[in-house]
Amino acid sequence: MADYIALIHKEAESDYGVSFPDFPGCVTAGKTLDEARQLAAEALAFHIEGMIEDGQQIPTPRSLAEIMAARQNRDAVAFLVTMPDVADRAVRINVTLPMSLLKRIDERTTNRSGFLAGAARVALGRESSEAGPIRRAKGRSTRAA
Repeated sequence: MADYIALIHKEAESDYGVSFPDFPGCVTAGKTLDEARQLAAEALAFHIEGMIEDGQQIPTPRSLAEIMAARQNRDAVAFLVTMPDVADRAVRINVTLPMSLLKRIDERTTNRSGFLAGAARVALGRESSEAGPIRRAKGRSTRAA
């Protein structure tokens, strides 16, 4: 997997913006630095998926020196984002949630998909490593004692 350089831009009255010089048009933003970094990985995955579907060639990553030589990039902070595995591409699904839960999610994020994917990763990580084995009982998950 290749690593691509992402650039974080921040102005006084704005969110943290992220762009990818190797992928013009691939941009995202987050309210916090952590959210911007997480959304950057998701934006890159989505952008690359679209390029693959359109039959476009994925560019070779440029060096940090080459990217930072461009005047418009000099005020940004660079970080690496690993190109996602094509097998782990994003898939659109329909999910039904109670309105009250959806409102609580929307109070925390502007990216429902990213929020739900992150929550699933945390829950699945806890199930497999922290909380012990899961067993099914009467149609619902319970913790083995």
